[in-house]
Amino acid sequence: MLEGVMDVRIVIIGGDAAGMSAAMQIVRNSKGHEVITLERGGVYSYGQCGLPYLIGGEVNSSEDLIARTPDTFREKHGIDARIHQEVTKVDCDQKIVHGYDHEEEKEFEVKYDKLLIATGADPILPPWEGINLEGIFPLKTIPDAEAIMRDLDKSVERVAIVGGGYIGLEMAENLVNLGKKVRLIDRSGELAKIFDPEMSALIHEEADRNGIELSLGESVEGFEGEERVQSVITDKGKYTCDHVLLAVGVTPNTKFLEGTGIYKSYNDAIQVNSFMETSIMDIYAAGDCATQYHRIKERHDYIPLGTHANKQGQIAGLNMVNIHKSFQGITGTSILKFFSLTLGRTGISCREAEQEHIPYRTVSVESTHAAGYYAKNKITLKLLYNEKSRKLLGGQIIGEEGVDKRTDVLATALYHEMTIDELLDLDLSYAPPYNSVWDPIQQAARKAT
Repeated sequence: MLEGVMDVRIVIIGGDAAGMSAAMQIVRNSKGHEVITLERGGVYSYGQCGLPYLIGGEVNSSEDLIARTPDTFREKHGIDARIHQEVTKVDCDQKIVHGYDHEEEKEFEVKYDKLLIATGADPILPPWEGINLEGIFPLKTIPDAEAIMRDLDKSVERVAIVGGGYIGLEMAENLVNLGKKVRLIDRSGELAKIFDPEMSALIHEEADRNGIELSLGESVEGFEGEERVQSVITDKGKYTCDHVLLAVGVTPNTKFLEGTGIYKSYNDAIQVNSFMETSIMDIYAAGDCATQYHRIKERHDYIPLGTHANKQGQIAGLNMVNIHKSFQGITGTSILKFFSLTLGRTGISCREAEQEHIPYRTVSVESTHAAGYYAKNKITLKLLYNEKSRKLLGGQIIGEEGVDKRTDVLATALYHEMTIDELLDLDLSYAPPYNSVWDPIQQAARKAT
């Protein structure tokens, strides 16, 4: 114990979703705990998922993405919220966090009784030739977004996006809406590879309809330019551009833990149990730097999303003050807007089922989001189920309307381990503007009987 009126000092590394969800649970559910949060940047609790829409002008200001400022945490909640504090080492034996204060330009150390690692993930920046040229940017933080916006104002016309995942697609839409000519480059042959190929084909068609040039199945080798980027070089071609967005994925920010003995997974994400405990006593982890238990795969996985980070942070905070609650895992649910389409998925894909050696069958339907005589907006839905047990394994849905609610119905069904046959028993809402008498989910389930 530490001297003074405080019984326990809790240190949290990371001031965004997981870290501050934990901090708020601690102050709401305990007394006599000193809470110190160490944030590498200068911004707390902001909506990373809103950054493409800030760049595209759908969000008016970066301030709109900030839920709470450091001053709010300090003055209203009594949290010692520090900024520009980059942690460089953790001494698990002495229970000391070491780091560098970028404002004061000096090293610091903080003792802890309990520690939460909520450092998130950093964008992957491969060692490509020319990657340090002007006009090449990752997108992970508000300062990243603000730098991109300043650069886009410099008469930028042609943008190359490296990476066809969620960030790449969202940014492609927003940049097209800003009047930019966009090329999407991905080493895979498909956009949004978390979807199966026939579903990805619908995304390709939407990209083509909106004038996006696709360079798929191509690997970036470098960039050319004098001071500023002028072209991107792949193994199959050379493409002119005056701005590049790098969206090739993220990696857990855990390098500072080397030598601690904290067990990490295959991709350096911290392995945690259902109480968010690491392999070392009194050290917890949550969010994009940690693993998540996948309910369908029945093993730990790594799917860094804000929903998971907030839930894991909440669970960690409660357990750190001895309120025992376990994280129930994920089903891999996500959703994305891409021009006129909504892309939703939950559970696992055919590719993942094969990797997990799960015997499966699929069924697909093309329907409408509402009664056919009322609305003609097409919705394409694909379900995967276990060939032996008939348990639902996953679903993918693409359409203009009604994707969100059906994705969530399937996520709920997966959580409760329903079979594809039991989907027929669900009492789903019906009125012509919203549905058919048989929902598209149930239309697909009927085909599987």
